[in-house]
Amino acid sequence: MNTDCDRPWFAHYDAFVPRVTEIWNKPLYAMLDEAAEICPHRLAIIFQNTRITYADLLERAERFAGALAHIGVKPGQRVALMMPNLPQTVVAFWGIIKAGAVVVMINPLYMEKELTANIGDSGAEHIILLDRLWPRIAALRGRLPLRNFIITSVADALSFPLNWIFRLKERFGVRMTIPYDNEHIFAWRHFFSSADCFSASVDNPRRAPIMLQYTGGTTGLPKGVTLTHANLGTNCRQVLNIIHATIEEKHVFLSLLPFFHVYGLTTGLIIPVAIAATVLPLPRYVPQDVLRIIAKHRPSVFPGAPSVYTSLLQQKNLADYDLRCIKICVSGSAPLPRETFRRFHEATGASILEGYGLTEASPITHCNPLGQEGQRPNSIGMPVPGTDARIVDMESGTLPLPAGKMGELIVRGPQVMTGYWRRPDETASALRNGWLYTGDLATMDEDGYFYIVDRKKDMVIVGGYNVYPREVDEVLLEHPKILEAVSVGIADDMRGETLKAYVVLRPGEEMTKAEVIAWCRQKLANYKVPRLVEFREELPKTIVGKVLRRALREEEERKRLERKSKHQKEEQAPKPEEQA
Repeated sequence: MNTDCDRPWFAHYDAFVPRVTEIWNKPLYAMLDEAAEICPHRLAIIFQNTRITYADLLERAERFAGALAHIGVKPGQRVALMMPNLPQTVVAFWGIIKAGAVVVMINPLYMEKELTANIGDSGAEHIILLDRLWPRIAALRGRLPLRNFIITSVADALSFPLNWIFRLKERFGVRMTIPYDNEHIFAWRHFFSSADCFSASVDNPRRAPIMLQYTGGTTGLPKGVTLTHANLGTNCRQVLNIIHATIEEKHVFLSLLPFFHVYGLTTGLIIPVAIAATVLPLPRYVPQDVLRIIAKHRPSVFPGAPSVYTSLLQQKNLADYDLRCIKICVSGSAPLPRETFRRFHEATGASILEGYGLTEASPITHCNPLGQEGQRPNSIGMPVPGTDARIVDMESGTLPLPAGKMGELIVRGPQVMTGYWRRPDETASALRNGWLYTGDLATMDEDGYFYIVDRKKDMVIVGGYNVYPREVDEVLLEHPKILEAVSVGIADDMRGETLKAYVVLRPGEEMTKAEVIAWCRQKLANYKVPRLVEFREELPKTIVGKVLRRALREEEERKRLERKSKHQKEEQAPKPEEQA
């Protein structure tokens, strides 16, 4: 049994942080019910000229749930949600849950291979999507289990007169024919306007699935992480314990991280509802748009990723904007460079909390303290309340290692998934004796702060998104001119990592780098497309023929350090005028 001696982080928690978080044992939608009851007239969503109060949001979600039930959606059925951050995404998310169904978040950037894998594996029979995505889904209808389609437009997110103006522009632009029939293909604005309100009961929130979130897990193959009402609800409480935010404070969240990513969903959609905060959804990240929204709506909480903070600091007119309204920033998905941390803190005065998590843990397991004095450079912080963490040996995975020793990070807590959807063997590998094996190599210091050293597997994080090189390799190898190929993540100051493809062509073939990139762009989401391509005569391999991805990474790191050293020498060299 663990004791306080096994949890040295307790001594370094902020005074207001409890050691244990009460497990959420209600339907997740109870958060919305409570927010609407306590603060019915508080704004839940601001988007362009649209304003939705908590009372409005609750009614829309329950009517949407009623409409889903009317077309045959049963509790436990999977419903896919393929949307950018729009008000409709928020309504649909809560509506699906109110219907007792399971949300399957689908990245709108996904192409054929990814869509057939994720939607097919989930068995989703219903989907809510943006009209611009319809051609992609329509082309796959014969290969997907989908039978009902609820289709929305950006105009549905707007109020008069902007909605009319938008529709007029669409009418005179490129016409898209969608065969609405009100039997299987429904237009959003008519789908639930006259439906009865509905809210399904949830018998066991600790076991009832609420969401399938697809991830590569520890192998790179798509697997549905099964998360429950209690998983997401408790993780929400754990984060609120750390950031010390309450319903009385009237927070405003800038929700620019995509809701289809569990980090963006938790920090930008669920947590705000738990404290009846106002959400500013941003469907597409454009730095200048973010600065204008900050100036106009004065958000107090800013969940982001290192690439977001870096790009904002690069804006030439940054000094024209007052960012001091931001009180709390949360950074995850990749390490936050210390210089970026320092400069963004200077620009905002905000507490910047760097943390760590993974889809299998809803997702947050570690976070730095709220006070700047309690934070430690390059650390992911300490386990959030109610979460245990250990460093274990990489061979057996059972021997706890002392402070300072590197090994695999394992965690356990009420936010950890129940398992992978229909994959018992993979579940047994990832969940052992109540512990989740993260696949990340880390150390813990004597005070209980954790530090990620490397990834046990080859996953690459590009601009905050997980990319699995094996998936990219398979696409490259489908090209008839390519004999061998491997992709590797290399350090990138802007994006965290950039994907580079090493390609060996078949004898007698010719190909340009642009052709390789264009091929990948047809088959992969944009962030998975290699930015760099290098042609080689052969690839480094082991004696049994396995490509040594690690050797290529090390080679690129040597090149990067040599370039950096050369640049420093040039900077230090005396200038001609100084010599004169």
